[in-house]
Amino acid sequence: MGIRANSGADRKNIRLVLTDAGLRPTRQRVSLAELLFARGDRHISAEGLHEEAVTERVPVSLATVYNTLNQFTSAGLLREVAVVGNTTYFDTNVGDHHHFYLEDDQVVFDIPGKGVEVGALPDAPEGMEIVKVDVVVHLRRKVTQVQ
Repeated sequence: MGIRANSGADRKNIRLVLTDAGLRPTRQRVSLAELLFARGDRHISAEGLHEEAVTERVPVSLATVYNTLNQFTSAGLLREVAVVGNTTYFDTNVGDHHHFYLEDDQVVFDIPGKGVEVGALPDAPEGMEIVKVDVVVHLRRKVTQVQ
């Protein structure tokens, strides 16, 4: 279960959620969690979160941001959304949903409601099970032709 900003996710609550998720609530983890969850559901890259941390004067390296985001994801507090190659965003909404990716602006946003139906999945290989299916629909602005 994620941290919900609109449910009073203050510093003490963040520490409790991190502890419950099996993570030690270090100063850097708590500070990054505050930045991540203060604005409600959103999608952010490690670089974007690092920029926010620098702006807010949180002393943290980009490597620490990456490590923290991966730890939060492993603990179920974030959801990883891989869009292109090495480009990854982290979603504070860990519920079951899919995404649009606007290539022009490099922005990820949720597909509203039950906008995607996935059927006819292949059988999982022997000894494996399908855990989840992520759909990322890539968008590009239409080029209008001048006549």
